[in-house]
Amino acid sequence: MTQQTWDEVGGLLPHDEFRAASEAIVANIEQVIEGKTATVRLALAVLLAEGHLLIEDVPGVGKTKLAKALARSIDCSVRRIQFTPDLLPSDVTGVSVYNQETHDFEFRPGAVFANLVVGDEINRASPKTQSALLECMEERQVTVDGVTYQLQTPFMVIATQNPIEMEGTYPLPEAQRDRFTARIAMGYPGPEAELAMLDGHGAADPLQELRPVSDADTVRRLIATVRQVHVADAVKQYAVDLVTATRESPELRLGASPRSTLQLLRTARAVAALEGRDYVLPDDLQALAVPVLAHRIIPTADAQLARRTTDAIVSELVHRLALPQDRKRTPYDASRPAYPGNGRPPFEPRRP
Repeated sequence: MTQQTWDEVGGLLPHDEFRAASEAIVANIEQVIEGKTATVRLALAVLLAEGHLLIEDVPGVGKTKLAKALARSIDCSVRRIQFTPDLLPSDVTGVSVYNQETHDFEFRPGAVFANLVVGDEINRASPKTQSALLECMEERQVTVDGVTYQLQTPFMVIATQNPIEMEGTYPLPEAQRDRFTARIAMGYPGPEAELAMLDGHGAADPLQELRPVSDADTVRRLIATVRQVHVADAVKQYAVDLVTATRESPELRLGASPRSTLQLLRTARAVAALEGRDYVLPDDLQALAVPVLAHRIIPTADAQLARRTTDAIVSELVHRLALPQDRKRTPYDASRPAYPGNGRPPFEPRRP
């Protein structure tokens, strides 16, 4: 069977259709996830940026529900992997099995052969099993027994992990963390949202009643539209300066990679499109710096002793770095509203 490769997407969507499709997905997810609009929109932005999402938070705040709600909102193939210490790489990628009838080996695809792959508690699997995701997350393909199989598009890995209970877990290596476009935390819901959750989730799980509001073909067209969002040269330079600042910070012994620069720009395109703009603002990069960069960097021993988190370090670098001054050659200026609709950025940068 011929599979569509990750670089083959559909045609562009008009502005009204793009907005209607994206807002429908967000509203559908919010039937399950109460009071987390910014988090839901960022998860959708990562999908449209052709990236992968790492949800890291304490138990019981809805990490897996967010991943499954996003997956169920799109009528495409979804597979869930429960990462356990005994999980094998072949369970993830697939295995060649000898067929007694044909007297030949045939390939049986693993769980990654889906549009959305939900990996629950990814750090509970061994490093050998974790490494099975490296090729598919970066190259959108899987190689088994010397044969390469292309993955379909859209393709997204949504992984969850608990940062508190570390017994019996295997921390993700830097090569694995760097392949996740963004890391987000759910956080505890507000009192009103938690009260609404008691009414909505008390008698039945709304996730079971969730129905798709989009399909794979529409998501491909959304991705194609996001690719066309304009990024001015000054904004590109600002993205490079922001990532370079992490490499030169005395508080970090490992800065962000060139891959992070590319994914920061791709996610900013998706955020701009979700906000109804066809151009990226420096504000988009500022707001995305913490979720896109903080999980890729390693603080020095002194910074760790001072209890400096990577989120705080990146946030401080953002506030130190000067904004682009050459605005005449860019499609944004003081005469255009920065964020039509609500008048504020979609994702507020976290303060140190």
